[in-house]
Amino acid sequence: MASAIMGMLAETNLHPGTGQVSGAVDLPVAREKTTDYPVIAGSSLKGALRDSTEQHQKAGYPGLDIEQIFGSQKQAAAIAVTDGRLLLLPVRSLNSHYKWVTCPYLLERYQRDCGLAGVPVEPFDLQPFYNLKEAKAAAAGKGRLYLEDAHFEIVELDLAPLADALKPLVRHPSVKERLAENLVVISNDEFSFFARYALAVNARNLLDDQKISQNLWYEETIPPDTLFYALLLARPGEEGSLKSLVELFQQHPYLQVGGNETIGQGWSTVNLLYGGAS
Repeated sequence: MASAIMGMLAETNLHPGTGQVSGAVDLPVAREKTTDYPVIAGSSLKGALRDSTEQHQKAGYPGLDIEQIFGSQKQAAAIAVTDGRLLLLPVRSLNSHYKWVTCPYLLERYQRDCGLAGVPVEPFDLQPFYNLKEAKAAAAGKGRLYLEDAHFEIVELDLAPLADALKPLVRHPSVKERLAENLVVISNDEFSFFARYALAVNARNLLDDQKISQNLWYEETIPPDTLFYALLLARPGEEGSLKSLVELFQQHPYLQVGGNETIGQGWSTVNLLYGGAS
């Protein structure tokens, strides 16, 4: 099957919501059931891709068959879109402005997904990252690393191969240049804490004409510079539909997904890697 991987680097806060719940946070972000990691639902991502494609078609971009690519009530879509999966999470650090934090499980899953999509990826060895013990972190530099209110002892590992494997997901050359310097790998268990508690929770309020509060609520958001990726999988015989979609977003690399569009949230830069047949 023809396939591609789409890297998504958040440019603004993201709110891929899951609906209102009865908890301390009224509007949390969507999370995977098993890992509790933030996720962008495939249905939401597919809708965002369709909406963006329709806008470009109206603006005069040629050769797009919206119903062929994304489906209609009468026909199935040519392209399947997976969930947007978390890969790098920016976390505040006393060592620098922030660090891009990940864990062995996310890196293993990324390797597997690249194999599924038939996208060549620079090889890197996972085993040294799985060997990381509690309060140990693979990062550039020496001594101690401070993330939020936690501290880690830096383990000197060569992160250049890992950075090279992740760079194709990122569009901006300046971001690629600083990736290795800001990359941090910690254990799966410790990463789970940051994925659960390091996201911003913002208070929002609805005021009436007399500026009296009518509704105060708390909303969780995913920070800018978070890196997600998703797979685009073409049905047999629909390679052309995938190719046209990849070419569109190679020329127009911005995508809005999730809630709060009118207050500037949800924007990402995308970079698509065409994997061909796998």
